[in-house]
Amino acid sequence: MKYLDVRLSQPDWMLHPMQRFIREGDAVHYEELRAWNLAAREDALEYELFYVEAKREPYVERLEAVESVRWYDLTPIDSDSFYVSICQETREEDVRWREAFAALNLVVVPPVVYDSEAAFYMTVVGSSDDLQAMLDGLPDSIDVTVRAIGDYDRRHAPITGELTDRQLEAVEAAVDVGYFEVPRDAGVDAVADALDCASSTASMLLQKAQARVMRRLVRRYGREKPIDNDREP
Repeated sequence: MKYLDVRLSQPDWMLHPMQRFIREGDAVHYEELRAWNLAAREDALEYELFYVEAKREPYVERLEAVESVRWYDLTPIDSDSFYVSICQETREEDVRWREAFAALNLVVVPPVVYDSEAAFYMTVVGSSDDLQAMLDGLPDSIDVTVRAIGDYDRRHAPITGELTDRQLEAVEAAVDVGYFEVPRDAGVDAVADALDCASSTASMLLQKAQARVMRRLVRRYGREKPIDNDREP
């Protein structure tokens, strides 16, 4: 059983309105698709659960303007993050690229993570032949970047999908200047110089990156414990 980590970037005309909202503005800081369910084709409905870090009011305002959305249910986590469950009509633009998965023995492993350009990162599991058939079947208008491929082992799945492009850039800069060495070779000011930003900005980027990576490590490898409904799982 093989896995494929891939980044798919769609042209503007193919984007869902909420993806266009991500690409064209700065209200959404992070978004991932946690789960989904497609109804029978004749119903042409789909149900999705997203985790979002964003400015809530503009996000909701845009969501309510999307014609394909039948209903949604938003559950706040804190002032900057929330879950949103959506029922929407399947768009013809989505059918076109999803056909690359049709009749193939493939499984998409959640989450599907969106970056600041509304491109999405996904892990797909299946045979080598089916994975190649999927890549060959994607429309030419979609920009495809294969990030990793190999034998599937969830324990070793990449964790960088949790990070925004800028956060990953900050971590890379921190590694280069020796910020993570023990003892530390350089401080946050050196990271800021490498990023050409303020020290406070560099510090915040590193803090958020480390927090997201640590949360994912704990979710994946940590001991099971009761869920605290007041905190992000």
